[in-house]
Amino acid sequence: MPRYTVHVRGEWLAVPCRGEGLTVLWLGREALRRYMKNKPDNGGFASVDDVKFYVRRCKGLGLLDHDDLLEVALEDNEFVEVVIEGDVMSPDFIPSQPEGFYLYSKYREPDKYIALDGDSLTTEDLVNLGKGLYKIKLTPEAEKRVQDSREVIESIVREKTVVYGITTGFGKFANTVIPPDKLKELQFNLVRSHSSGVGKPLIPERCRMLMALRINVLAKGYSGISLETLKQVIEMFNASCLPYVPEKGTVGASGDLAPLSHLALGLIGEGKMWSPKSGWADAKYVLEAHGLKPVTLKPKEGLALINGTQMITSLGCEAVERASAIARQADIVAALTLEVLKGTTKAFDTDIHAVRPHRGQIEVAFRFRSLLDSDHHPSEIAESHRFCSRVQDAYTLRCCPQVHGVVNDTIAFVKDIILTEINSATDNPMVFAKRGETISGGNFHGEYPAKALDYLAIAVHELAAISERRIERLCNPSLSELPAFLVAEGGLNSGFMIAHCTAAALVSESKALCHPSSVDSLSTSAATEDHVSMGGWASRKALRVIEHVEQVLAIELLAACQGIEFLRPLKTTTPLEKVYDLVRSVVRPWIKDRFMAPDIEAAHRLLVDQKVWEVAVPYIEKYRTEQNQELFQESRPISPTAFSLGSLHKKTNTLLESEDL
Repeated sequence: MPRYTVHVRGEWLAVPCRGEGLTVLWLGREALRRYMKNKPDNGGFASVDDVKFYVRRCKGLGLLDHDDLLEVALEDNEFVEVVIEGDVMSPDFIPSQPEGFYLYSKYREPDKYIALDGDSLTTEDLVNLGKGLYKIKLTPEAEKRVQDSREVIESIVREKTVVYGITTGFGKFANTVIPPDKLKELQFNLVRSHSSGVGKPLIPERCRMLMALRINVLAKGYSGISLETLKQVIEMFNASCLPYVPEKGTVGASGDLAPLSHLALGLIGEGKMWSPKSGWADAKYVLEAHGLKPVTLKPKEGLALINGTQMITSLGCEAVERASAIARQADIVAALTLEVLKGTTKAFDTDIHAVRPHRGQIEVAFRFRSLLDSDHHPSEIAESHRFCSRVQDAYTLRCCPQVHGVVNDTIAFVKDIILTEINSATDNPMVFAKRGETISGGNFHGEYPAKALDYLAIAVHELAAISERRIERLCNPSLSELPAFLVAEGGLNSGFMIAHCTAAALVSESKALCHPSSVDSLSTSAATEDHVSMGGWASRKALRVIEHVEQVLAIELLAACQGIEFLRPLKTTTPLEKVYDLVRSVVRPWIKDRFMAPDIEAAHRLLVDQKVWEVAVPYIEKYRTEQNQELFQESRPISPTAFSLGSLHKKTNTLLESEDL
C-alpha cells in the first residue's frame, strides 16, 4: 500500500493510500482532514471542503495538478507539501531550502566506495565525498580498533568508574556523577541541549563532508563509539540522509559542539533532515523513507559524535582545494592580461628567480614562461612590440611570481595542516584501548585549523587585490592604449566600467573578512572552557574570500579576452588562444552594452570547474618536459649519438601535436 509524507502548516503527516484511482486533490484533502482532526479548533477551519490549497513536491517545489493520479504523479513515500491559499501559517516556500538545491535534482546514488581507516583520507577525497561521488565503508583494521575502544567503555560502565562524559556531566558539571540508569539519557540530553546553532543550514555538499569527516575520525578507534552505531551512521551517509546543521554557533573549542550536535540530532531521528528523495522533512520520516532506523545512543556515544573540529576542518578542506584551483588559474589569467597590455616576459627569466628560490615564486615564473615563451609559442602580439622603448612593466605584471608565489606556498602550508587535522583524533576524553583507559586532553581545540584558515584568507585575497589593479590597467586608456572600458563608442556604451567597480567592491569587502577571527577568544561554559579558537568563522569567511577571488579573476578574464578583440587580427600564443576560445564558447565579444552579470557568472563557472586550467595545463606540462630534457642533455657529455634539440622537440611533439591538443 503506497504512503506519502505530507507537510501541513509545519507538521508532517503520514498518509496511507488505500484503493486505486486516488488523485492529488484527494491526498491534499486527506492530509488536511488528519491535520484538523488533531486540533481542538479544527485548525481554524469549518471543514476540509472550505479550504483552498495547492500541492507541491518538497524536492524542487514543483506544483502538482489536483486531477493527476497519485501513482502517476508521485513515487511511493514521496514528500509533498500542502500550501493553503492566503494562510500566514502556510509559507510560500519551504523554510531553509538549501542554496543550490536544484543541483541535486539529478543526484545519482554512487556505486563506488572509499574505504576509511582514520589515517589516510585526503582533502581531495573529502571534497569528492561531499559531491556525492562515493559511498563509505570501513577497513577491517578500523572496525577492529572501534570494537577494541568500545570494550574499554563497556568496562567503565560495568565497573561504575567515574570518567568524564561517560559517568559524569559535561563542562561545569564534570564533577557531577550520573546514576547508571541515567547514562543513556545523559547522552540524548547532551545532543538535544547542544543543538543550539543558528543561521542557514549547510548545503548538502558541505553536510556530506562534515558527516564523512566525523566518520573518518570515529574510524580511528579513539572515540569509544560502538561499531553498530558507526555502521548506522555510514548507512545514513550512503543514503544521503543529511541532518539540518546551522552554519553558526561554534566557537571552535571544545570542538564544534553546536554543529556536530545538530548532525547527531538528525542521526537519532530528531530535528530536520534532507535527502535527494525528500527535500527537507522531519528526520524520522526521512530515515523511515530510506528504510533506516534512528541511532539509539549508548553511554559515551553522544559525546563521541559531537566532540571534535570537523566543522572547521571540513569547510577548510573545501577552502584549500578551491584556493589551489584558483591560484593555478590566476597565473593563466594574468599571463593573458600581460599579453593584452603588451608587457615583457623578461621579468620571468629563470636566473632572476634562481637567486630568490622560493618554491611558489619559481613555479609561477615557470608557468608564465610556459605560456608566453616566444621560442615555443610564437605570439604576433608580442612580436608587434618587440622593439618598443619600454624597459619594465608595472608591479601588477612584473611581480606576479613574487605575489602569486607566496599564495601558492601559503596554500601548501595550510593544506599540510588540514591534511593532518582530517586524520587526527579530536575527542575528549580519548579512549586508548591498548592501555585500557581514557585520558582527558585538549585535542578538540581548533586553534590549528583556525590559524591556518585565517592565514589562507589573507594570502589568497592578494590574488584578487592584484587582479583588480590589472583590471584597472585594462580599462584605463592612458595605461592600456585600448579603448576606454574596453568598448567601442564609449559614452554611448559603458563597457567594463561597472564590472571594474564590482571587482573593487569585492576586494574591499574581502579586506574586512581577512581580519583574523582566531585572534579573538571569549570564555565559555562558566570559565571552564576559557580559551577558544573561533575557527568556525575562520573557515566560513575563508570560503567567502576565495569566492570573491574567483569572481574578481572572472572579471579580469573577461576583460583580457575583450582586450584581445581590439588587437585583432594579431594572435597571442597558442595556449592563450585556447583560453580565449574557451571563454568565447560561453561569452560572446562585447560589441555594445548588454546585461553583464550572466557573463561574469559564466566566466566564474569556468574557473570553479577548473576549465581554464584544463585547457592550459597540457602546454604547461609539455613545456616542463621539454625543459627537463634540455637540462638533461646539457648535463651529459657531448657525443655523436646525442640527441639534437630539434629531434628532441620532434619526439615530444609526437605525443602532443604541435599546435592542436
